[in-house]
Amino acid sequence: MGTMGKGMLVTLLAAALLAGCGSNNNGSAVNTAGEESGSGNGNAKSVTLKMFIAQPRFKEHYDNYIAEFVKKEKADKNIDVTVQLEMPTADNASQILKTRLASNDAPDIFALHAVNEIPSYYKAGYLEDLSSQPFAAKLLDSVKPSVTTADGKIVALPLETLSWGYLYNKKIFSEQGLTPPATLTEMKTVIGKLKDKQITPFVLSYKESWIPQLVLPLAVGGMVKTQDPDFVDKMNKDEGSFTEMKSAIFDIFDLINANGTDKATEVGGDDGAAAFAAGKGAMWLMGPWYAETILKSNPDLDFGVAPLPVSDDPAATLINLSASTSLALSPTSKNKEVALDFLNYVLDDQASNGLFQALKFNPVATVHTYESYPWITEATTYVKAGKSVQDPAIPQSVKDEVGKGLQAYYAGQVSQDDVLKALDKAWKSFNKVNK
Repeated sequence: MGTMGKGMLVTLLAAALLAGCGSNNNGSAVNTAGEESGSGNGNAKSVTLKMFIAQPRFKEHYDNYIAEFVKKEKADKNIDVTVQLEMPTADNASQILKTRLASNDAPDIFALHAVNEIPSYYKAGYLEDLSSQPFAAKLLDSVKPSVTTADGKIVALPLETLSWGYLYNKKIFSEQGLTPPATLTEMKTVIGKLKDKQITPFVLSYKESWIPQLVLPLAVGGMVKTQDPDFVDKMNKDEGSFTEMKSAIFDIFDLINANGTDKATEVGGDDGAAAFAAGKGAMWLMGPWYAETILKSNPDLDFGVAPLPVSDDPAATLINLSASTSLALSPTSKNKEVALDFLNYVLDDQASNGLFQALKFNPVATVHTYESYPWITEATTYVKAGKSVQDPAIPQSVKDEVGKGLQAYYAGQVSQDDVLKALDKAWKSFNKVNK
């Protein structure tokens, strides 16, 4: 309460003094003077906070939440905060951020992918230890491990936790008497039945390379849980090869591509969401993180989340569990106090519920009391039945490579073997840098 009380008192005193000397003017002038003088009095300080979050489709939600934080920081601590929010697209964010961090131009707060990026960023010294922050004690036990380093430090605040496979249109499925398939052969049957009724099985959207890339963690997750448990360890030791994953990746990817909408390389995530919302395909290789965009397009759409078959072994058809977008603090930030205030405000006991609900994110903390969305509940039934796998720790550079490779493969420019060779090479390069 100490600083908060003092800050409030200073603001009130300043306002009272100003009201005294400005009483001849009209009300609005007093107001303006109050604001100016408040920021000019000895105790107020101005801070510019730089944030980097690669989710431009949520700009409005973040802007509104940041505006509330700015008001709170002024009221609680008499600090004038200006936030510069940079929102690149997901495709090039990782590269931009790495360049900025390496050239000592780090944003105060930046988003990174928990599973793919925390280990290497922490090793490089880019992540502040947040273990003692109030928000850390609020994280759900199921979520904590994904933002915790190997030596037990919490180094990021998770925004998105994911339970995903692919999305399907429940209305189309129920009208056609279909249920989500458990094997590749069953998927072929489902596709056949949809085509018999002139329904396009899949929406394809490969304009952004991270979207075709989604098939990789699903394939690797399924194989790691069934036939190839040491795959990631072998790759980290330069002893494995993606040739072990060839059929798991390409059998399902080829099947999707042969039974999808046209011009996939011209369709990005937002257009894919609109096509799926309009029923232009019964399924979409995508996670529920696009829920907000889909429902904006068609609020009545009833869609579900199911695990994607990657082989004929139903035990390899699994929901992928991970934390992705998470917020970290740069150790070089000159505005740590305010940056930490913001991070804790993201899991504020009251305000946080509204933010996470508006973004259609899963609850990540004990303060989240809102009801989960139907598609999350559905994914959770698979998780409870043991049909899930933790997102395999594939380096981000390898995921970037697979995205580009699968775009080129879809366009007929490279072969399956070309893609797999490029992935092996990308992982070897990652090992060299991170040894």
